[in-house]
Amino acid sequence: MIAKKTLWGPVHGVVVGHTFTGFILRGTMQPLQCVLRGQRAFPWGPAASVSRQLRTCRAHGSLCSTVGPGPERLEDGVRKDFSSRLADGPTFQHFLRNALPSEEKPPCPEVADSPPYLSVDHLLGRQRKVYLETYGCQMNVNDTEIAWSILQKSGYLRTNNLQEADVILLVTCSIREKAEQTIWNRLQQLKTLKTRRLRSRGPLRIGILGCMAERLKEEILDKEKMVDILAGPDAYRDLPRLLAVTESGQQAANVLLSFDETYADVMPVQASPGATSAFVSIMRGCDNMCSYCIVPFTRGRERSRPIASILEEVRQLSEQGLKEVTLLGQNVNSFRDSSEIQFNNAVSTNLSRGFTTNYKTKQGGLRFAHLLDRVSRIDPEMRIRFTSPHPKDFPDEVLQLIHERDNICKQIHLPAQSGSSRVLEAMRRGYSREAYVDLVHHIRESIPGVSLSSDFIAGFCGETEDDHLQTVSLLREVQYNIGFLFAYSMRQTRAFHRLKDDVPEEVKLRRLEELITVFREEATKANQSFVGRTQLVLVEGFSKRSTSDLCGRNDGNLKVIFADVEMEDVASPGLKVRAQPGDYVLVKISSASSQTLKGHALCRTTLQDSSAQLTAWVHPDEAENCGCR
Repeated sequence: MIAKKTLWGPVHGVVVGHTFTGFILRGTMQPLQCVLRGQRAFPWGPAASVSRQLRTCRAHGSLCSTVGPGPERLEDGVRKDFSSRLADGPTFQHFLRNALPSEEKPPCPEVADSPPYLSVDHLLGRQRKVYLETYGCQMNVNDTEIAWSILQKSGYLRTNNLQEADVILLVTCSIREKAEQTIWNRLQQLKTLKTRRLRSRGPLRIGILGCMAERLKEEILDKEKMVDILAGPDAYRDLPRLLAVTESGQQAANVLLSFDETYADVMPVQASPGATSAFVSIMRGCDNMCSYCIVPFTRGRERSRPIASILEEVRQLSEQGLKEVTLLGQNVNSFRDSSEIQFNNAVSTNLSRGFTTNYKTKQGGLRFAHLLDRVSRIDPEMRIRFTSPHPKDFPDEVLQLIHERDNICKQIHLPAQSGSSRVLEAMRRGYSREAYVDLVHHIRESIPGVSLSSDFIAGFCGETEDDHLQTVSLLREVQYNIGFLFAYSMRQTRAFHRLKDDVPEEVKLRRLEELITVFREEATKANQSFVGRTQLVLVEGFSKRSTSDLCGRNDGNLKVIFADVEMEDVASPGLKVRAQPGDYVLVKISSASSQTLKGHALCRTTLQDSSAQLTAWVHPDEAENCGCR
């Protein structure tokens, strides 16, 4: 028996200089394997591979018009109608016709143009309820908001109750093996929910979105028959169609990477109405090709959003009352908007001193400093952060801007990964330990009081005990305020093909524990410098440990805990108020640990007014003179 599976997905490529979008639609496992093998052979998705994949699938034409019965029983009329639509689906000529310029069609307010084999009605959610779970990084949080925005416009409803969901979508991570194992375990739990679902409620659809779908592709469909949908990071626009396809009992997948998808025209829908902060994606993908990293293979090449669309999103968030935005990207400070022709000049890229790239130096376009400048001018009461950067992309103009603007947070994430120049070379990071330390000194000279965070990997391929001790010494030398430390997990990357994962697991874990211990010791020392000083804190809500305490973050992104008591409002002298989420509060720090600051509130203020009041940074006793008692 042939397993019935379908690869459904828009194909983006170039044929004779024309961009085209089409759909691969086939009813058996053979074409799926053909296409996905092609995907592995061409991880960057070159245009030449697209037509080759289409021809390969065409070779199975005798199988294309047959769609076997799915797990749900359908009336003969419905089945026959759907099969006829499949038989009349798009051909390669359809792709070529779409590649030619055509008159613009009026946009549909509800859903995108439907493919020939589905009507617009099939793409509508008809108020089915979607449950979304997010795993991994901030980009996945933003991706969840993008996916939900697309589904909401198609008529789906969102639910936080797993039991009442008609569709369950997991936005996944593949950065480490443990992250993927978490999803496999979760699927086992959902399998029980799916099998026990009452037939009267209709079938429960389960989908895997994001990096794990992109990396494992058909392995998920083979291993977990209960998974109905796969959608890679560049396929969220296709979710309504993928869900419509599953109504026939078929599995549906779109895991094709795009050269230009940034979701620039999709306004993410915030999951928490009372949130004080939001993520704004400014670019996707990565070109660095560090030997340990899976990101280029799961999220594709670097491409940046047009600045105009980013500014419009930030303006809307400001109008909604949000007080902080974090600009997101896998390599956020390599941002390069080339959408405006007049800015595509031959201006060279300025890298941090002593740093190199693994690719040919790019030129032209509007760079990160320009974007950061424009974003920071939108709302002087809105804090601006960004993550995750690469150390190579910190030219002086970026550091100077951070220093000058009060609403750009004085906090920089500076991933080191290792303290050994030999290991850094094996990782293809493009810098030595010495160049990294010089950059740290330059940043601290350019931005006094800056808070630094970093990433470290314990037990990378070939790491010796001496390499490990060099990483330990770097932690002691720099004294980071925040750290993210992990044991190395081999992925199918450049290291997988060229290096040997030769550090035993027990050695990795022992080295990781040593790094964590040293980091905590040094972070405690670094954070002790805040004791007796006044910090501007953006209130997020109640502390998780006590409803009598409030929690927020200072400019350096450290968590600050303080009592929920009445305090003066600088804007209304004599008025006593209690701080609310989204308020700025001046807090005098009384104690510090490696992760948290504690103190007592002085007054409620504004970001602009706080600058004059923060003389307490230098002279704590002068807090009485700033109107805060």
